Amino acid sequence: MRNLSFPSIAFTALVLPLQLLAAEAEPARAFAAPGAAASLPTGSASGIGQVTVALLLVLAAVFAAGWLVRRLRGFAGGGAGAIDIVAQVALGARERAVVIRVGTTQLVLGVAPGRVNLLHVLPEGTELAPPPSAITGPQIQNFAALLKKSLGR
Repeated sequence: MRNLSFPSIAFTALVLPLQLLAAEAEPARAFAAPGAAASLPTGSASGIGQVTVALLLVLAAVFAAGWLVRRLRGFAGGGAGAIDIVAQVALGARERAVVIRVGTTQLVLGVAPGRVNLLHVLPEGTELAPPPSAITGPQIQNFAALLKKSLGR
């Protein structure tokens, strides 16, 4: 004889009468319309191809919408008295120093998560130095000469 545990006996005792009641209450019926299964497409290469093309079209539409939103964001504001970001530099993982122009006034701001502090108000007419990547001409040639000299060439 099989060794039956209490949980398996209890489960059988509860489920078996419910199954018998359900079988007597109504006859077995199909879950779907009889012709529905016949009209479903079979798994073929053309069906998979159609699904793939539809997925690619949806992804392309999402990326196009994102690109369009990014491009149109610049057209949202503007005019006299608008705030422009003149320059910014990362000072840490989440901290930045930002120079903004409000009208004719330039402000240096310290930006950190949850905080924006005014660091300095620049006098009118102050021009910022170009970033190091924009330096050309004799300064680059002097650097090249110094590099060659330090390498002994």
